Amino acid sequence: MENLIKGQRLALAGLVTGNVLQLGIAGEGVALDYACFGLDSSGKLSDERYMTFFNQPRTPCGAVEVQAPAGDAAGFHFQLGRLPAAIERLVITAAIDGAATLSQLGSGYLRLLDGGRELARFAYGGKDFANEKAIMLGELYRKDGQWRFMAVGQGFNGGLDALVRHFGGEVAPAAPAPAAVSAVAQAKINLEKRVEREAPQLVSLVKQAGVSLQKVGLSEHRAKVCLCLDISGSMGRLYREGLVQRFAERILALGCKFDDDGEIDVFLFGKNVHHPAPMDLSNCTTYVSRAIDHHPLEGDTRYGRAMEAIRAFYFPDERGGERGGERGGERTRPLRAELPVYVMFVTDGGTSDQATTEKQLRWASNEPIFWQFMGIGKGRKSKSKLLAAFADSDFPFLEKLDELQGRLVDNANYFSVSSPDEHSDAQLYDLLMAEYPGWLKLAQRNGLLA
Repeated sequence: MENLIKGQRLALAGLVTGNVLQLGIAGEGVALDYACFGLDSSGKLSDERYMTFFNQPRTPCGAVEVQAPAGDAAGFHFQLGRLPAAIERLVITAAIDGAATLSQLGSGYLRLLDGGRELARFAYGGKDFANEKAIMLGELYRKDGQWRFMAVGQGFNGGLDALVRHFGGEVAPAAPAPAAVSAVAQAKINLEKRVEREAPQLVSLVKQAGVSLQKVGLSEHRAKVCLCLDISGSMGRLYREGLVQRFAERILALGCKFDDDGEIDVFLFGKNVHHPAPMDLSNCTTYVSRAIDHHPLEGDTRYGRAMEAIRAFYFPDERGGERGGERGGERTRPLRAELPVYVMFVTDGGTSDQATTEKQLRWASNEPIFWQFMGIGKGRKSKSKLLAAFADSDFPFLEKLDELQGRLVDNANYFSVSSPDEHSDAQLYDLLMAEYPGWLKLAQRNGLLA
């Protein structure tokens, strides 16, 4: 582990063993709000969606995410390879929340980690500042095609207001004293207006999803949403008739209530697993057909392989390597995160990797991720009390997963439908929230959620 001084630079090539870099931050004595600014070649915040902070915790590409490593007050999780080429610098900042100044700061640090292993640390404290109210702590930047880090430690008297101006943002001169609040408000996406402007067909869906969330007390709840779609050959008719496309739009609407970035992650699986770009407001109208054109339907169905890929994407630390003959991914201790992940897992048949799937679900029970399985077939059986009609199920293995033993918490629910459009919007959203609120309580009680 290397102790860095102000202005010192560090090449990351050879230090970071995987695709993930973690950054932990702490400061004592004053309340700080942390943010990461994604800047272009001119050093400007040309796309406000690349200001990552508590109100906008993830970039559109998923490369930067608010996530504190174990033991740190705050932090970020980076997958630098996912950043668009236009983003050349990532500047990590802290701003005072209140009337204090940085001179009242006791001590603080910024540290870089690779899979939990500390690579470097930059220490700072109140003695380094006077009346400043914000600070640029460090910077990740590209040079000669490689990422490097620099310890910065530069203060700003004007707080977050000064930082936003420094990075090219506009702050109204008539703004009242708490300028940081107005700057944050400027950076936050007004998602409802975006939906009306970019995807008006989703307006009623978003409103209906909101009604269902209000019923279960989750109106202000935040979560990431992932749609996992079966692309085995038997799904062909459902894709051709647009049924999967319409269902995907309903899940995107749910994502618009759970998050404010207007997008959901998508995974496709058959024999292999594919991870296309997210489905968002700008591409949603033809998203599914274009995804299938790029990844044609294929033979076999492997739930376990898809689940492993999803877990590796959201919670990659402590992963990798061979474990007792199995592929990486075993987790035996609870992992804590700021935001949960809601996975909508859609299939029309059984899986050829049942043993792997069971292991993945057990290991995933130690992570803040909820699996909502939906089988498309004749069966109507579900443990949900929302469905009154019961019949023999076409998905006995999904039922088994629903009741699987050996998990830290019950992290899955299952229902089946005869067609993706069987239920009305209101019925579907109520069904999707049948067990998720209960899982949230269990996840918090077991240390999976901050």
